[in-house]
Amino acid sequence: MSELVYGTYILVWPALTLGVLAVICSAVVKDALQARKSDSDMV
Repeated sequence: MSELVYGTYILVWPALTLGVLAVICSAVVKDALQARKSDSDMV
């Protein structure tokens, strides 16, 4: 039973990391497109 819990715990972290990375990347792409549309710099 404890192996199942540990295995699930270890496998959840890559999924959470991938989700956070996807949110960050989509926000950057959205900001880049918005900056290109309004002819302004991202920084």
